[in-house]
Amino acid sequence: MTLLAIESATDMVGVALLRDDGGSAERIHLGGRAHAELLAPAIEEVCAVSGCTVADIDQIAVDVGPGLFTGLRVGVATAKALAQALDVPLLGVGSLDVLAAAVADAGEEESGAIRAGPVASVVDARRGEVFAAAFRFDRAGHGAGGSGSLPIDPEVVRDDRPEPMAPDVLVAWLVGLADEAGPVLVVGDGAVRYRQLLSVHAGLDLRLADELSAPPPLALARLARARLDRGVTPTAPAQLVPDYRRPADARINWEQRAPHRPAAPGHRSPADTTRT
Repeated sequence: MTLLAIESATDMVGVALLRDDGGSAERIHLGGRAHAELLAPAIEEVCAVSGCTVADIDQIAVDVGPGLFTGLRVGVATAKALAQALDVPLLGVGSLDVLAAAVADAGEEESGAIRAGPVASVVDARRGEVFAAAFRFDRAGHGAGGSGSLPIDPEVVRDDRPEPMAPDVLVAWLVGLADEAGPVLVVGDGAVRYRQLLSVHAGLDLRLADELSAPPPLALARLARARLDRGVTPTAPAQLVPDYRRPADARINWEQRAPHRPAAPGHRSPADTTRT
């Protein structure tokens, strides 16, 4: 089986191929907002270095967010089109989960030192906000280990924050987590952007923030393969949607510019209601 992973939730555009025999390839481009221009060539590149063609792909995984609107639209649309054309299983994986899985992979090189405490994935949501989730790898024990394997699936030990968070709210939440469970390893481009706010707190560890500023495509591929192997049901292409978590900027701007419509005669808004 050959799995193609598509990663476009942040400014980075990346793809990875993962084969059953353990072989893998990864291509990453820092494209800013050029996701549409860079994604297809990246897929061609990773297939070329792997000695295969797009027709050899048996499974597809894609990062569904949260993240940048443009990147998510491009990545998810590409994954859905390929899954439909090739008639292969498609699995969406969250960006926060991928970052945590990448930390787990990095921990293999340090004999589990990184995995011992909480991990916080923080994605820059722009407009002065972040998306975040915390993961406690020490709660569920470790898997068999070994090269390229995931100790656990972060999906089963997550503490998700479903709404966008202001930086000061993020800091307070992470400091509270550190007080409860020990030093928190913080990764993601949100951690990089708000490093000055986070780094002054001794309980927040930013040593991998730059290295893992974006979800690595190969970590996405490995996590998706682990979930598919344990029986997670793929998603029909028509049913797979990005995890935006808030209205698009274009919609917000349109609503703000829409002319005010006077209320119908006799209508009373909640602001007109007085209490006695």
